[in-house]
Amino acid sequence: MKPTAPTPPDAPDAPAGGLRERKKQRRYAEISETAIALFLAHGFDKVSVAQVAEAAEVSKPTLFRYFASKEDLVLHRFADHEDEAARVVAARPADTTALDALHAHFLAGLERCDPVTGLNDAPGVLAFHRLLYGTPSLVARLYGYQDRSEQALAAALTTAHGGPPLQARLAAGQIIAVQRILAEENWRRVAAGTPLTEVHADAVRAAEDAFAQLRSGVGRYA
Repeated sequence: MKPTAPTPPDAPDAPAGGLRERKKQRRYAEISETAIALFLAHGFDKVSVAQVAEAAEVSKPTLFRYFASKEDLVLHRFADHEDEAARVVAARPADTTALDALHAHFLAGLERCDPVTGLNDAPGVLAFHRLLYGTPSLVARLYGYQDRSEQALAAALTTAHGGPPLQARLAAGQIIAVQRILAEENWRRVAAGTPLTEVHADAVRAAEDAFAQLRSGVGRYA
């Protein structure tokens, strides 16, 4: 859950690809990880942007050229997942439905204990999730992430199947919501101390049930 985020339009000197771009992306990650370490140690609301900038050895204006808000310093970890569902749909084999591809992808994430599925008991991952879900301003910003995920998936579904854009958006909203709820339930149980092997078995069953419900409700995309 520490992906490389795309460079925002106002970031300094953002050529596509190449060594310069890779260095820039590493700088994104370094600043974000520095900020998250401070937030975990002292609390999100107790650490100022100026303190993050000082610890990361950049000026405050430079930091804001990389990250538009304090919350984005944390949500950077989710950046690569924002259009993940859309990419899964776009890359699926021709004989595989969009929903089948997303179902398989989620199960594969559970199998490898991908933190984005909530099924991960590494101390650092649990601490990050406590920070995320325990900070109201971060939870609020997650809604924007989810909205962009829905829009990207809806566009991929429309490209794949055609039909009214609203129908695709409704299907995308259901799919993204199901993935979010499954991940939150997994995290809640792991954080409460339930053994990972027990949560994994239940998580697979829950995913099977959830995607079966989706198949009965999203029509052409099933």
